[in-house]
Amino acid sequence: VQLQASGGGLVQTGGSLRLSCAATGRTFDSYVMGWFRQAPGKEREFVARIRWSGSSPYYADSAKGRFTISRDNAKNIVHLQMNSLKPEDTAVYYCAARLGRGSDDWSLYRYWGQGTQVTVSS
Repeated sequence: VQLQASGGGLVQTGGSLRLSCAATGRTFDSYVMGWFRQAPGKEREFVARIRWSGSSPYYADSAKGRFTISRDNAKNIVHLQMNSLKPEDTAVYYCAARLGRGSDDWSLYRYWGQGTQVTVSS
């Protein structure tokens, strides 16, 4: 199983980025895909998750109304559209996958991508 995250970069406050997570190596039909982030000196935290079918999107309070998680049904890719970015969104963003029920607990996710840096300047 391989998860490849991409799409990070440097953006000004109020800007947008779209992160992508390409998933290969198995069938993910029963999986939940999640996005997490980790800022320097802080613990990894939940951002958003979605079932592989594209149903049941769920967001951290910090992401609600600004971020949208979705799946490209034609490809094995999960996106995280991030709008109205703030300096506090600066972090390395990771995509992850787990079998079964959704969870906000990063330790319950078995498969991880390598991370992509998002930097929001003020």
